[in-house]
Amino acid sequence: MKLQNLALTTTMSSNPDHQIHHNRSFVSNPQHQSTAVIVPPPCSHLEEFKAGRGATAFGKLLECIRVRPLGRASVRREPNEVFRCSACRQASQRVYACVSCAAVVCDIHAPDHEHEIAIDVDRAELFCCSCGDQVYDRDFDSAIVLSQTAAATLGGCNSLCTPPPENLRKRRRVDYRPWTPDSRERALLGTNSSLLPGNDEDLSSSSNFPVGLKGLNNLGNTCFMNSVLQALLHTPPLRNYFLSDRHNRFVCQQKNGVHRNKNERNNKNPQRLCLACDTDALFSAVFSGDRKPYSPAKFLYSWWQHAGNLASYEQQDAHEFFISMLDGIHEKVDKDEHKPHSQGSGDCCIAHRVFSGILRSDVMCTACGFTSTTYDPCVDISLDLVPNHEGPAKTSTKTHHSCNGNAESINSGHSSGTSTLMGCLDRFTRPERLGSDQKFFCQQCQVRQESLKQMSIRKLPLVSCFHIKRFEHSSIRKMSRKVDRYLQFPFSLDMSPYLSSSILRSRFGNRIFGFDGADGNEADESTSEFELFAVVTHTGKLDAGHYATYLRLSNQWYKCDDAWVTQVNENIVRAAQGYMMFYVQKMLYYKASEKQSG
Repeated sequence: MKLQNLALTTTMSSNPDHQIHHNRSFVSNPQHQSTAVIVPPPCSHLEEFKAGRGATAFGKLLECIRVRPLGRASVRREPNEVFRCSACRQASQRVYACVSCAAVVCDIHAPDHEHEIAIDVDRAELFCCSCGDQVYDRDFDSAIVLSQTAAATLGGCNSLCTPPPENLRKRRRVDYRPWTPDSRERALLGTNSSLLPGNDEDLSSSSNFPVGLKGLNNLGNTCFMNSVLQALLHTPPLRNYFLSDRHNRFVCQQKNGVHRNKNERNNKNPQRLCLACDTDALFSAVFSGDRKPYSPAKFLYSWWQHAGNLASYEQQDAHEFFISMLDGIHEKVDKDEHKPHSQGSGDCCIAHRVFSGILRSDVMCTACGFTSTTYDPCVDISLDLVPNHEGPAKTSTKTHHSCNGNAESINSGHSSGTSTLMGCLDRFTRPERLGSDQKFFCQQCQVRQESLKQMSIRKLPLVSCFHIKRFEHSSIRKMSRKVDRYLQFPFSLDMSPYLSSSILRSRFGNRIFGFDGADGNEADESTSEFELFAVVTHTGKLDAGHYATYLRLSNQWYKCDDAWVTQVNENIVRAAQGYMMFYVQKMLYYKASEKQSG
């Protein structure tokens, strides 16, 4: 069988200026392209093929490109065309169309074909029959991706070149240099500090615990708060920030004119307390070296002022407390600095510098392929607790601060199967067909159409928090319940499969230029490797449960159950009913300071 339309005349220019123009349309930040693109060694057969044809190497290929919604490009004259090898007449899984003579051969007979360069018709990728391997050409890859994105965006604008959010600017990495105090700093340390109590001063069983590991007294149904505070107190970037005096509560209170005394009660318009100041006081008390359990009463009172709707001694949701606490720190810092910060910037405050990431959402019209791409900031990811083999239709839900996955039906908790965190993330990032009641307005069709939606992670935070949706509420059945299904979660987690750059690469195929997010930060695999350091668990029923936290410190696990802290085996942690999991990047990169001297 012949593919007649592959006797080609090119529409791509070999002019270097044109080549640069095309490349810029596919890379979110063109000046970083050199750090994101790994160009394989050129194929001599491909170079010889192009040299003999010049500008007519890949002619009418674009006319034969077919694109499935959220799928890879393929080479077809007709959408349902089936190719068979001209030598064996079999429809193989891998079929190649010769660019020179348009003959179709399978992977077995490709090495015997008289011409070297062919095209994988199902992947729209170049293949060298002599080398027996895939080959790459920048002009060819640009033509394929341009063909895909032209149909997916209004007016042919490339969705890959959407201006990135402001906190995705390139960070210049610097080598780590440990701090060494000078003579003046040594004098200040000697006169204004004291050593923490040593282990010889404490003969209790907790004397071997790491400094900063202590219980928190329950103030009346406050285990939800204690469990999250234990995780935050031992979040490495957050701990380092407060223990290095980056937010000094005394300076902050003096600057804002806050005086905590008895006269405050007589003030009809008392000033709201700074939640960051109380967080600083909490760190100071917990890391003071005193092993006695601490009562975070002042912090609870300050948090009540920021979350008035939750101000009671009733049991609250730990995840809701986590979101409101970060929001309270963000709100205060934002007002103090008098800058138009937003949570999407990622650099507005320490809470969002640690936990803020960015999600990418692609919604594609199934009729014409038009794609709408949006970016949303998030401080955590909420995941459905479903078995890996289960795959019914989903509905999408969102909250203001946390980026939730898609809610499952109320009966999902009763199905069998083992749930894993990776399976939940796979489900979160896989394409889903939105129902007929969720049609979106297609700007290209100018009518409401059915669509496919796919989520991916555009920017990873320093600390990733995963919230497992164990509490389900049905407005139809007017009932709520807890999902007790066991969830397997790894101690080490590779997030690279869920990045936008990886999702787009699987969608567009193997190309030799970077995709969305594939800049210097995400190109380094070390930034996508995470380690588990805290697990917040929930035991009991929906209306009568209890929260506790498992912490990993110095490669040893501890259980923090309000005022009680005990050392546990890692198998106990693996068997726990995880509600919130906190992962920190294995390798943290330091950002060069603008004030840094040469």
